[in-house]
Amino acid sequence: MEQIFTVDAPAPVGPYAQAVVHDGLAYLAGQVALDPRTGRPSGATIEEQTERALANLGAVLVAAGSSWDRVLRVGVYLADMGDFPRFNSIYERVLGGARPARSTVGVGRLPLDLLVEVDAVAACRASAACGPP
Repeated sequence: MEQIFTVDAPAPVGPYAQAVVHDGLAYLAGQVALDPRTGRPSGATIEEQTERALANLGAVLVAAGSSWDRVLRVGVYLADMGDFPRFNSIYERVLGGARPARSTVGVGRLPLDLLVEVDAVAACRASAACGPP
């Protein structure tokens, strides 16, 4: 088991890794709309926050030796389910043709009162050697 950390995504705000790689799979912790350079919230709208959260998750995917086309499952947590269609428009554009399994859950509150959090499970590029390429 290997813990993954990258400066291209926000540092964890608690005692956890950005991702853990084991047996050819990368388990990615939830990412929110924090600027990786400052650690501060980025964007006020669901569209802006979705862009940042997915960019952060994408950076962790790369650090774990994976990519969006290797994502098996995505978990989405929305502070307001009314944002579902607007989230989907950004999600579809960012993921392109990738269509992983996905759950979307409405939650009462997210850290720092942000609007969206996204986590994922992905296959690594080489099943015998995961981690940074």
